[in-house]
Amino acid sequence: MKANEYFMPTEWRVKGNIQEVYDVCSNFLDYQRWWPEVYLNIRAEGVDEETGNERYALLSRGKLPYKLRWFSSKTHEDAPRTLSLKASGDLAGRGTWRFEQDGEYVNARFDWYVNAEKPLLKRLSWFMKPIFRSNHDWAMRKGLESLNRELERRRTARGGMI
Repeated sequence: MKANEYFMPTEWRVKGNIQEVYDVCSNFLDYQRWWPEVYLNIRAEGVDEETGNERYALLSRGKLPYKLRWFSSKTHEDAPRTLSLKASGDLAGRGTWRFEQDGEYVNARFDWYVNAEKPLLKRLSWFMKPIFRSNHDWAMRKGLESLNRELERRRTARGGMI
């Protein structure tokens, strides 16, 4: 594995049903609203030539003081069980969400295979990899907190039903 290559799996356990969790996680344009600590700006930017799906331009950040500009599009979708995407720009690679109902909870796993292509991050990866990985973990913890808030907001809006 090259110094700038990362495999970063994340597992979330969320109270709810698979469809509601999938609906939130599969709507990339809405990330900026419900996950604002990480997603600063997201906009649709035409169609990805390779996939034929909507292409999104993203500006994101972690706890560390740098921002990432990248593009993403869905590559595969099997609602509500899986969702795969590709990334290019400051981050280049692929990710897959997997969702599984487990009683009143949903187990969500995100496998992120990505290369740091932002010049500074790419250059520093050889010795900063643990810090960059910790930064990703922080972002994903914020995502879980934000997802729980978003699910509660949606339930309240529809009268408290799970």
